[in-house]
Amino acid sequence: MESSDIMKKLFLTIASAILMCSANMLSAQSLEISHLAGSNTIVHISADRQAEYLMLPIEETARETSVKVICNNDLVRHLNIRLAINKVDYYVPMILDEWKGREIKLLTHSSMDRSTVRDAENELCWSKMYLAESFDSSNKEKFRPEYHHTPAYGWMNDPNGMFWKDGEWHLYYQYGPYGSMWNNLSWGHSVSRDLIHWEFRPDAIKPDALGYIFSGSCVVDEKNTAGFGAGAVIAIYTSAGEVQAQSLAYSLDGGNTFIKYEGNPILTSGIVDFRDPNMFWNDEIGKWNLILACGQEMRIYTSDNLIEWKEESRFGLGYGCHDGVWECPDLFKLPVEGSDEEKWVLFCNINPGGPAGGSATQYFIGDFDGYRFKVDDTARYMDGNALWQDYGKDHYAAVSFSGAPDGRHTMIAWMSNWDYANNVPTRQFRSANTIARDPFIYKVEGKYYLGSRPAPEYAGAGLDKVLKVNGSCKVTLSNAKGEEFVIAYDQRGKTLSCDRSRSGLTDFSERFNEIATAPVHRKLTSLRIFVDKCSVEVFGNDGEVCLTSLVFPSSPLTSFSVTRY
Repeated sequence: MESSDIMKKLFLTIASAILMCSANMLSAQSLEISHLAGSNTIVHISADRQAEYLMLPIEETARETSVKVICNNDLVRHLNIRLAINKVDYYVPMILDEWKGREIKLLTHSSMDRSTVRDAENELCWSKMYLAESFDSSNKEKFRPEYHHTPAYGWMNDPNGMFWKDGEWHLYYQYGPYGSMWNNLSWGHSVSRDLIHWEFRPDAIKPDALGYIFSGSCVVDEKNTAGFGAGAVIAIYTSAGEVQAQSLAYSLDGGNTFIKYEGNPILTSGIVDFRDPNMFWNDEIGKWNLILACGQEMRIYTSDNLIEWKEESRFGLGYGCHDGVWECPDLFKLPVEGSDEEKWVLFCNINPGGPAGGSATQYFIGDFDGYRFKVDDTARYMDGNALWQDYGKDHYAAVSFSGAPDGRHTMIAWMSNWDYANNVPTRQFRSANTIARDPFIYKVEGKYYLGSRPAPEYAGAGLDKVLKVNGSCKVTLSNAKGEEFVIAYDQRGKTLSCDRSRSGLTDFSERFNEIATAPVHRKLTSLRIFVDKCSVEVFGNDGEVCLTSLVFPSSPLTSFSVTRY
């Protein structure tokens, strides 16, 4: 190397060091940390900061630290964050934009026992916390799906508040931005025009004094029944604090930002599990309906204005599976394929109690007059009997988009299971949603069943593989390392099953390897299979039978083989 090259390299090294030093000095001027007695620490962030983000170091095995965000001596946010003690697993950003130009303080209280201030000084988070002008949210995960919706970072569970308007699918979801484990729930927000590519938007509804923002629904109030303006987007959601109650917010900009109703909560109860309101306009009675999960039953309400609700009836006692809490309801009418009939379907997500263990979505088919739901065949649902929308292990909290085009009731579910959702082997994000599906009703030997067909937006996108089936067979998806996912159809036994016990990483939960098996109500003639980086979704007869499974192979499952027997 010539001397000029050596000098140039030395100059660049020194310049880089100076820039790093300057950045650290700026950070030091803007970030001051004071350790107090009683396991408390104050982080001072100056008003003249240039940074957009406070980068928080996370250690997933650490205990949660209580973090109170204080601005002008007012408590503006209360969070629980697993701040790093011994090692940094990853960083998450705290967005500072809403307090721009104002000094803020983080008052933290550690659940760790500190005998002296020195104990606090030894905790890694204080030296690793820093201010930044940008945050890189580009994908760093080998298991992040290519065409399934995921959050950019952080935790996600139930989809909620979904609606379609002006060619856009609005998807809200239970979102915890301060780590990849359940906590600090707000409504995250993503938008798509094709159900495949998603644009991330800022959180739509954030926690407040009434609690975290749990699941709910949105409608477009075209007739201005609520009085917030024609075309306003109305959200009703569960405020989850010391108690669970229903609150309302409205949006005048198409669902991007929401204003919380001053009269919240609008609906209360004396029971503990009181959540997940799902509302819709019912032309048959000229009123709004709302269905709400209440412990082990669903309650049905009516309203003229989306604010004042009257309880009309209850459904659930003695019907279906009651092995867990009933959650995330939905209720709508569908045509019966091949006939002029129409039937109503009531969806009830339950955890635990699913057919493969843990979380799942059961359904009831019947009739609804706007005030009371009645199943069409009482015997099918008695004595704990249940029908399931998807018999796989990873399909939960399925709900539909309000106002979907062409009279559709397009649904999306959370693609995970509470048996292991906090422990799947991803860090930058946890979890994904299923592909969108259009439910339908079909009839076999006088009995009604629900199917779920992949949404037509996926047709021709090259995301699926369709196999013709003629008798019992085994389909094996595999990779070069010998990892495999096995789909087996038993024609005589009338079952379709999925086995992922040798599909890659499985040791994070003893409940992950359980084989999922679905009944097949009429002879299987085709399998449609969607494979992504961390999932396999199987549709028999284009949705008459469905099984959804997470997988975590060391390399993609790109090989297919079929064995007939």
